[in-house]
Parts: sequence; C-alpha cells; structure tokens
Amino acid sequence: MTVIETPIHVSVVADRCAGCQECVIRCPQGALSMDLATWTVVADDDACVGCRQCVRTCPFSAITVEGPLMVSERLDPPLHHSLRLVGSVEETRVGFADLAAAQAEASRCLACPDPTCVRGCPAHNDIPGFVGAIREGDFLLAHEVLRRTSILPDVCSRVCNQSAQCEGACTWSLAGGVPVAIGRLERFVTDQVPVPAPALSERRERSVGIIGAGPAAAGAAWDLLEGGYGVTVYEKDATPGGLPVWGMPDFTLPDDVARRAWRQLEEAGVSLVLNTAVEAEKLEELLEVHDAVVVAVGAGVPMRLGVPGADAQGVIDATSFLKSAKAALEPGGDSDALLERLGVRQGERVLVLGAGNTAMDVARMARRLNLAATCVDWLDERFALARPDELAEARHEGVDVRFSRTLSAIHARDGRAAHAELARTEQSRASRAPSVLLEDHEFLEVSLVVMAMGYRNDPTFTAVLPGTPMRKSAPAIAEERWRASGILANTASEYANHAAVGSVALARESGLWAASLAARERVWVVGDALTGPATVVEAMAQGRRAAAAILDAQPRRPGRINDESSSARVLVCYESEGGKTRAAAETIAGECFASGLDVAISPIDQVGARELAAADVLVIGTWVEGFVVAGVRPARAMRAWLAGLPNLAGRRVALFCTYGVNPRGALDEMARVVSAKGGVVIDRQAFAARNLAPGALEGPDGFAVRVASHLAKEMVVRVAGRS
Repeated sequence: MTVIETPIHVSVVADRCAGCQECVIRCPQGALSMDLATWTVVADDDACVGCRQCVRTCPFSAITVEGPLMVSERLDPPLHHSLRLVGSVEETRVGFADLAAAQAEASRCLACPDPTCVRGCPAHNDIPGFVGAIREGDFLLAHEVLRRTSILPDVCSRVCNQSAQCEGACTWSLAGGVPVAIGRLERFVTDQVPVPAPALSERRERSVGIIGAGPAAAGAAWDLLEGGYGVTVYEKDATPGGLPVWGMPDFTLPDDVARRAWRQLEEAGVSLVLNTAVEAEKLEELLEVHDAVVVAVGAGVPMRLGVPGADAQGVIDATSFLKSAKAALEPGGDSDALLERLGVRQGERVLVLGAGNTAMDVARMARRLNLAATCVDWLDERFALARPDELAEARHEGVDVRFSRTLSAIHARDGRAAHAELARTEQSRASRAPSVLLEDHEFLEVSLVVMAMGYRNDPTFTAVLPGTPMRKSAPAIAEERWRASGILANTASEYANHAAVGSVALARESGLWAASLAARERVWVVGDALTGPATVVEAMAQGRRAAAAILDAQPRRPGRINDESSSARVLVCYESEGGKTRAAAETIAGECFASGLDVAISPIDQVGARELAAADVLVIGTWVEGFVVAGVRPARAMRAWLAGLPNLAGRRVALFCTYGVNPRGALDEMARVVSAKGGVVIDRQAFAARNLAPGALEGPDGFAVRVASHLAKEMVVRVAGRS
C-alpha cells in the first residue's frame, strides 16, 4: 500500500502549551483548535498552509511547523525598459495589466486575523480590506478602505519601500517566503479609478496655517479641509508638492501623479501662498493670524562630506542636480545646456556619494543624460539603504554601484574635480558604523561629484521647536499587542532584504505619537521637521495625525470668541494591580468632573497617541514595587510607559502613587522622566494603600481637590483670554 505523506505537519508540545489560544485566534486558515479535555492546541495538517503565524505568536514556543509554504508564486509585471535609455522618462515599474492578473495576486493574501502587514505600514492601511475588495472587483470599496488612512495611495504605491514596510511584514515574508505584492495591488486600485477628492463638510470659522507643501502638509491640509477648517499653505518653491514633485524622476513617479493631491486640494479651497519662505522667527506672526500652525518643512539642508577637495568646482548636492536634471528631461527641456552648465560632456563619469534612494535617482538621471554613473557607499551591501528593486534597476541601467567604499579626497585639476580617492571600509553588522581601511585606496577619474548622502533639518526651526528632530525609538518592552502579533519574532525574508520590519515599525510609532501632540501652544510639527528625513507615507500619516489632534483640540488664537466648549480636558491614567490605584484614580476623576472639567480615565495600556493628544492635563498614578531596603520604584509597566512618551511640550502633569510601606523616591523618579519629556509637574502625592478608604482623597486639602481646584481656576483665566 502506498502512503501519501501530508506535505505539512504541525507539532504541538503539550507540556508547553498553556491553552492561551494566541495561535488559535490568529490562524488565518482555522487549522488550530482547542482540545477541551486537556486544554491544549490541536492542529489539522490538511488545513494548514505553512504560514507559521502560530509559531511566531506562541509565547511558549510550543508549536513547530514542518513543510513548505503552500502559496502560489508571486505575480509581478515585468519591468519596462525603454529601447533607448538616454532621454527616456517612461515608468520602469508598471502596474497589473488587467483585473485577472490583480485578482490572481490578491488571492495569495490570507486575510490574517491580526495582519502584521498593517503594522508594517506607516499609515496602517487596512491591507486585507482593500485586497479583498480587489478580489471582488470592487474598486470603489477599495478606495473607500484606503481613504480611511491614506490620501496618497497612487504616490505611495509607487515610491514606498514596501520590502521594509508592508510587504516585509506580510506573513509570507515573516515565514521566509515571498510576500503579497501589496504595493502593486494598491497601485492597481488607483490605475482603475482616480483617487477621490476631499469630501468637504460645513465650514467653521477656524484657520490653520501650514508651513511647507510636501506629503506631510498634504495629509494635514486634506483632513483639516474635510473638517471644515480654512487652510493656508506657505511654500518657498513656485510649485507645491515637495520632494515627490521636484526630486523624484518621472520614471519612478510621473509628474501628473505627484501633483494630483495638490491640484485637488487647491480646487477644494486650500489657499496656496507660493514663492514664500516662512523663516522660523516668523512663527509668532503666523500664530497671530491662524488658530493653529503646522510646521511641515522638509529636511532641505544637504549633507556634505568634509574631505580635502570638497570645495572644488564640479562638486554639487543632490537637490541641485535632481531639480535641473528633471527640468532638462521634460518635454522642451535642454539636456545639452544642462551638461554645459555642469561642465561635463556626454559619456563622462559622475560620482554619486551614497547608495540610498536619492543616490539611485541621481545616478539613473545621469544615465538618461548619457553620462556614466558610479555610486559609492561606505555601508556593506547587506545593510544597503536603497530599495532592493531600485538598486537592481539601477544596475540594469548601467549604474556602477560600489559598496564598502568611502570618499577620502577629491583631487582637482585647474580648480575642478578630476579624480576621486576612495578608501575601502568593512562593517560587521548594521548597528555598527563601518571602519575605514586606511591602507587600501583606489583612484577614479570623475568629471562631476554629486553628494547624495541625505539631508538634515533647518537648524533655525530646531532652535524654536525644542525636542526636534526627535529620535524614533522602540520601547524596551513592546506593548503586548505588538508582541502577540508576531511581527517582532522574525525579520523579513530574503526577498524583502531581511529588513527588521517589526522593530522599525515599532520605532516609527513614536513619531506618530509625537505628531498628535502640540510641540508648543497651538503649534504642531510633522514630517521631516519632527523626525528628520522621513518617507512619503510616514510624513503623510504624521500630517493626518496632527490634523486629527487639531480637530479634537479646537485651538483658538487670543481675541477670538470660542464658539465651542473651553473646558480643560483632563486624562487620568493609571497602572493598578490590586485595585487601590484604580480606586484613587476614579476618585480624582470624579472630583475633576464635579468641578466642571472634561475628564477621561483609563489604564495606561489603553492610552495611545489619540488619548494623549486629546488631553490638556495628565494625572498619572501608579503603585510602587520593591522593598524599602532593596529599593522602591514605580511599577515596571509605568516606567516603560513613561519612557515611551513623546515630547509633552509643556503639558501640565499631576502625579500620585499608592504604596504599602514607603514610596521612597518613586514620585521623584516619575517627575524626572516627565520633566525630561517636556512636561510640567503641577502637583504630586503619595497615598498609603491601607488608608485609601472611600473619602480619603476628597478632604479640603486632598490631592483630588487640589488638582481639580487648580485646573478649574486656570480655566477662568483661559476662557477670559479667549473672549
């Protein structure tokens, strides 16, 4: 008799299985269930597709899966390469040819119950939702799903580094396989049906000024306009759009697509003030004419490598090259005139410093101007910053990309760059900077050097916006919902360049948090201005977060009558184990409510960016752990939560704790962290847990009464100043 083996086998170690059902609820195929007699997991090998979601989510490593990934091959349309590269700006990455092809790729999606691809997307697009709509052929529904989180699906689907974001976080990628082509599916939606214009609502007498007109500004302007606010955008260039318009080549992002959002915004009523640079010192003037200001300036200061000869003629920055090259390659442009202005002839070599996406754009533009192009980057190729597909396309087009090399000197002839001296480097891991091997040099003949190593923020804005640019960082202890999803368990597959998608996505959340919080009174900061150079989708998402916060806060400039509630919004948040701290928090919230304040109360694990943004004042409470001799501190969960807070930008904070024997320095430790985060501590109190009987907090001098009274009095002044 012939025995046909099941291609996949799931093993469950019963002694390790705790019956938590984390794997059961996350299995997209329903291949796992519970044995109610032993309360352990039972697997159905025939239903399993090998995605290994259960392996990544089991907190006790009780499950293993053997066998292949049961998924069809990814369907990627072939690249389009023009027969003549010189002068061509045709898109190289094309979309799906028809619905059948898109549906075939969409069918590879498992519609995971806890989709890690959504966490990997900076905008948190409902990817299973719009992919499911494609399977049904319903493009209007797909747009409706995308519209909830993105206003730039046509742009992001073309320029996002999906391998390090949504596709890298696809369950197939985390299992070591080939992810669903999420980016191309998103593009297919926008290729079939245009992106809908803003849906306008009743106009309010509110005004917001936005400095900058890039993706972050577009996200903020779109949602503010839909919320009924008047929006004025101040842009230093003659055209809105930022980097996608002036810096991204048409073969990557067609100009018509790059400008679409701003055409719609202007038609919907956004006021564009172009050719107007708003300097940092003018911020106060804008606050006099607008109820709120959003700072969305790009990181526009090019980074330069300070090596001998860097001041020679023929050494320029990427911005200058991209702007002039894009204009020269447009219909009616003059590439010969550009080459003459740059001092190079066709066929001569351009050295591009860097090998990120901007460097790839520079080098590929140079090839279309009939120049040789060499990119050098001191990183090991394993840790390259460029999109893997873009790196491959550049090499296909004849770009010489050399990793593990750095420029050590530029040698000039008659005052102009003529030779580049390159040193070799070595790098063992991504977290460690490369070391330069001083004894190993090579020389390269060059006619032009373009520094494309990235950008930094305008220091004048940094000076007036303390805490910016902030450092995006993941908390030491990730939230349970992130750990349980499995996104942190594995890196992406080889197809997605083994990107650390989980930790990168989690670190990115800190920027989204900070975008929701005012950096100072009536001022929000987003995009590059907030976190340093950001991706298009990340900047857009931050802009929308800031807009949501403004719509919630309803700020008013002095002298304007406030036509809506002016009550201070108080958030009482706590970490409680035995219930004593929660009881104290409830009493404090009750006193604030009785004083006419707008109060919300929540445990800290349910407090996110939106909750923080909706609060003018925070009351934070915790129990303390440890022993008097060994040391007493705030509860571990509270310490982790405080460490993960974004810049509080002057928000007032009251602190309290409950203790068993002695709180020691618990409140001092909390106060130090809050102050370091930019908060202002207005009161603090420690309560012995054994004395927390009903009524213990409400006395004439009690903490709850003090906080409520302080805020209520402050509101009298606040309202008077606005009327």
